[in-house]
Amino acid sequence: MDEFRGKVVMDDDVRKFRQELSKSEDSELRMIYEYLREDLTYIVESMDEEIMRELSFRKILDIEYYADVLKQLGASVFSQLLIQDILDLGREAVIGFWESLYVLQADRPHPNLLAVLDEISRTGHTLVDQILLDQSGHSLNAEINDIQKYHKQHLLEKTQNLMECRAPGSNRDPQHFSISDHYLDLVLNSSQHFRCRSQHEIIDTGGKHEYYLKKAQGSLERISPRRLFRWCPRSGCVPRRVMMSGVPGVGKTTLMQKFVYDWVNGKLYQRFSFIFFFKFRELNRLNKVSLETMILQQYPYLQRQLGKILQAPENLLFIFDGLDESNHQMDFTSSQNCTNIQWADNVIVIVVSLLRQSLLKGCSVLMTSRPTKLSLIDTDLFQRVSEIMGFFPKERQMYFENFFGNKELSEKAFHYVRENDTLYTFCYIPSYCWIICTVLSMCFKAQNTNDDRMLLLPKTVTQLFVSFVTNILANHSQDTQRARELLTSLGWMAEYGMMNHVLEFDSKYLGSFNVDTSSKLLSSFMVESDQHPDLTISFLHLIIQEFLSALAHFIDYSPEKLRKSLQDSRSFKDGRAEIFLRFLCGLSDSSTRSLLKPYLGELSQQASIDVISWLSKCISLENEPMEDYDEENENFNIKKRLSIFGNFFESRNKPVVRNSLGPNVNLDFSKIHLTSVDCTVLTFVLDSCKDIQSLNLDSCFIQSEGLERLAPVLYPIQDLRLSNNDLKDSDIQLIYQILSHSQCGIQKLSLRNNSLTEKSCMSLACAISSNESSTKQVLQEFDLSRNNLAGENFYDLITVLSSETCKITHLLLQQVKLTDEYASLLVSLSNNNNLTHLNLNLNYFTDTGAGYIRDLILKSASLKEIRIDVNEFSKETEDNFKRLEARKPGLHIIT
Repeated sequence: MDEFRGKVVMDDDVRKFRQELSKSEDSELRMIYEYLREDLTYIVESMDEEIMRELSFRKILDIEYYADVLKQLGASVFSQLLIQDILDLGREAVIGFWESLYVLQADRPHPNLLAVLDEISRTGHTLVDQILLDQSGHSLNAEINDIQKYHKQHLLEKTQNLMECRAPGSNRDPQHFSISDHYLDLVLNSSQHFRCRSQHEIIDTGGKHEYYLKKAQGSLERISPRRLFRWCPRSGCVPRRVMMSGVPGVGKTTLMQKFVYDWVNGKLYQRFSFIFFFKFRELNRLNKVSLETMILQQYPYLQRQLGKILQAPENLLFIFDGLDESNHQMDFTSSQNCTNIQWADNVIVIVVSLLRQSLLKGCSVLMTSRPTKLSLIDTDLFQRVSEIMGFFPKERQMYFENFFGNKELSEKAFHYVRENDTLYTFCYIPSYCWIICTVLSMCFKAQNTNDDRMLLLPKTVTQLFVSFVTNILANHSQDTQRARELLTSLGWMAEYGMMNHVLEFDSKYLGSFNVDTSSKLLSSFMVESDQHPDLTISFLHLIIQEFLSALAHFIDYSPEKLRKSLQDSRSFKDGRAEIFLRFLCGLSDSSTRSLLKPYLGELSQQASIDVISWLSKCISLENEPMEDYDEENENFNIKKRLSIFGNFFESRNKPVVRNSLGPNVNLDFSKIHLTSVDCTVLTFVLDSCKDIQSLNLDSCFIQSEGLERLAPVLYPIQDLRLSNNDLKDSDIQLIYQILSHSQCGIQKLSLRNNSLTEKSCMSLACAISSNESSTKQVLQEFDLSRNNLAGENFYDLITVLSSETCKITHLLLQQVKLTDEYASLLVSLSNNNNLTHLNLNLNYFTDTGAGYIRDLILKSASLKEIRIDVNEFSKETEDNFKRLEARKPGLHIIT
């Protein structure tokens, strides 16, 4: 990542660093090591081989033993074992370990490594004092100490349990679990990505999540809760103002609950004598209020001691959860400040004054928000901004195990989701995991009881939520008409909220949309707030709100409403309605809608026709050329096209795709990161429209997984570009399958700048040979440049390329590590009477091999251009090459 750069480390720097460490007592070294253990474990896991080499060089451990552990048990077990063993080896091993890390920062500037080294060097011996303070807290007088114990007990009761929503159709009460037993770690990273979002935030973050999984995890700065208020290299301070961003349902509130729970139990930040936890959705009910009143409304038992507590603001932490749910406009740059804890003012002014330190100077503030909210405001006031990324694969699988409580069922469910990119990508969101597990558990139950209504396992996001709703309706004794009426009123209210950023609905909204609050169905879709005497409800999850918004258009069809919703949704630059549009398109599929028919009756066929017509027009508009080319706008337009393709995928309507794209299609997604979900969607589009002339996937980071999904539908494409995708030798089997297909129509293929070696050459040779039997076109232009092809197997490839039957006309072997020993082999290329263009530049040919290349030029009857520039020829040899042009008219030699 560009923003993290290592420093040049000289021998003198290492010596000084070791001297500083050596000044610490054994107990202090151990204390610092334990304090940073979480960071060190992650660093070792990300830099396993480099760290082993350094530790071996310093003779601190047996590299062979730990290499075996890494190979057999994986990086996670290896890192935990190594960290503990270093500590057990004692003082010199610990210092040597730190010294190894210090040296590694130059060549491997992992952000967490730089952070801990910076923390040690900047905070010095005060770090030990900070560790002791975080462990034991401040010394308090008896009165404040007693009220702190009471406060902690109050917060313990509020935070010690997690509540799981009642499964739809189930009569059992919501389940409560101990947070210490069922909480799963979420991945946090240092981020400012909310600044540039063009998609729905869940889709956008899901795409980044896949990127971090595959490529950037080793360079991702992970911020654990215990690092939030520790030294921050970005801001150069110990932060007091921290923002945590995260998409709906990713676990922001649960993380705050766990944060408070760990503080109560003495595991986290005892430097804070008191933590005050507020939710913006509850603060919305307050008008003008003083800070003192605001605290006492939440914690009335602090009445007598609050004044004394607030006299030590540096010992206080204020948590404000859900900035995006605030009804007030937040302006962090406002000059309107409050300076007195007893002055009444707007709630937002109170919050901003705490952040700007005009109120309780020295206090700390932790805030959470959705990314879309942060993209609209100035967050420079915060000294640390982190983003909750959700679950990585291990946590996803653990969630399934906890949910099902049955190893066989959890493995079956997880395997099904793992094979479905669309569903799996969204599993980084804990609440989405709950929805998927709920639906799958009911599908499995129906299969075991031979219940035909639910034998269909969901394949698309729309089908997942259709199954979710179907199960709710099937388990309630509601007649069809009442179910239609409730879902219609809920749907219109949901759409209003989605379009206007309304997440909570009070009696005013419920009345205006005619929601039947007496219906037993209501609790399956919505949850009541337990913080206010008036009825206030919200949807179980934002994505349920989006689904019901779409469903309403099919239950209560209105061409005017549908037309307006489609127009409004496309106008939002923040992508807020993108999943809503996916649901509309998914419900246009008759087989998907048919699952709802037994419970809701007929759904509108005309709504389906209108949505498909709109979708066709969208892709037609995207195909129109732009008057003024701009790379940033072009990338935005490509992402919009991908979004439309995602809608096509949900619709499952191949004829519409084919008719919308038309004949002779050229698709260019170069330099756009394509996730595995994007590749799945693109596969559906390519399979729907066989007449693709060219597909540019250069620099799309599709890697093995993406290519595996695309391979079955790539063979008809005439011009295929797969450059710069980090494809490996193992992926060439997929290339073989594409080129050897009996209907292969590929004429141009670029594999430029991947990670291919000479091991690929034999498979490539077989692919070219098989391609010659294609009943359509055969490969004519082949770019293998910037791969490390030199080696024994390169001879197999050249043999095939030199065949008289080879139809390749343009062969690019630029920068493939060729030396003079391969020059004699290249002469055989003259046997290929179709070869007209050959690129050999940027290799390692010298005057020694020049004679063979000269023979190739003179013997070839078809060659029109050869590039041999940027090799290691002398000026005289280059001049001799140029003179050959006079002997072969029509031949261009580039030296």
